[in-house]
Amino acid sequence: MINYNKTREIGINILRRWILIFLVGEIVFFSIVGTNYFSLKNLQNILVASTTVLLLATGETFVIITGGIDLSIGFMVGFSSVVSAKVMVDLWTAGFSQPVAIMIGILAALLLGLIPGFINGFLVAKLRVPPFIATFGMYGIAYGFAEIICNNVPIHGLPTSLGSLGHGYLFYWLPGKLFSFLSWPENLSREELKHLVSIVPNVTIITFIFIGIFAFILAKTKFGQHTYAIGGNINAAERAGVNVKAHLIKVYMISSFFASLAGVMYVLRFITGRAPAGSARLLDAVVAVVIGGASLSGGKGTIMGTVIGALIIGVLEIGLVNLSIPTYNLHIAVGCILIFAVLVDQFSPELIHKEEEIG
Repeated sequence: MINYNKTREIGINILRRWILIFLVGEIVFFSIVGTNYFSLKNLQNILVASTTVLLLATGETFVIITGGIDLSIGFMVGFSSVVSAKVMVDLWTAGFSQPVAIMIGILAALLLGLIPGFINGFLVAKLRVPPFIATFGMYGIAYGFAEIICNNVPIHGLPTSLGSLGHGYLFYWLPGKLFSFLSWPENLSREELKHLVSIVPNVTIITFIFIGIFAFILAKTKFGQHTYAIGGNINAAERAGVNVKAHLIKVYMISSFFASLAGVMYVLRFITGRAPAGSARLLDAVVAVVIGGASLSGGKGTIMGTVIGALIIGVLEIGLVNLSIPTYNLHIAVGCILIFAVLVDQFSPELIHKEEEIG
């Protein structure tokens, strides 16, 4: 005889953890049908390929939890990348050392990147402009300024040492012979280079350091509590003493900061700055947040869920490449996953509520 209560409980538990099950299912599927998919090199490729989406989605998580949305982040990546690259090239050409030029270029991009976030937050919080309109307007403004800065062409000629940072790894291991930390081993033969194992990309380390810091802020601090409170009920948050307007401005600045950081990571990875650098990743970032469990109506979401959502997209992207399937199919798959995630968000609370009533 079927135990309907037990079956319902199992179904609810699966529904609650569907993104983790989906991620594991993806990895298993591509490991079976692909070639060397479940290898250290390929797993690291997934992390590197997911860098932009991970960063954009982390900042977007804060905004979506408040019940808003930031559509400017795609071209904020491009704006940040051309600012960073332009400053690096100009300073290096002017005679500054490579480390100084690189550091100032990074800081300039991150600081200037806060301005669009402040403007977005001011428009939304102070002038009550709908987030969609405010951030979509900034979407175009950021792209326009980026094109002006780079004169409609990608910026090249960056400091040569930038590649060792963007393409470097935390560890280098030659089985049975040596173990190197941070620096590429020197004086290796071609045969030894074939067996050299690179472990943990630098860009991945930087990405997860910032994600970890802001995950703690969202989950364990008063700032995070206020973020959830605003998304849950903005009027109740105001009555509870939360400075909603100031908080929203900070939230949009966080989103802009992560978009700028993604632009810097783009420069480190590709040694160039391009105005449309992150435009194709806007949808992926929003999808990662939603499939990670955040509600578009606000008040719900976690950074951990967002990370899993971003990895789902990264695993799918590299899996399609591994199978030699055109990557434009990724957009179809991501769109389908988004629709499914929204349906789960819409209907799962009702199902869970029914489960509690039966229990």
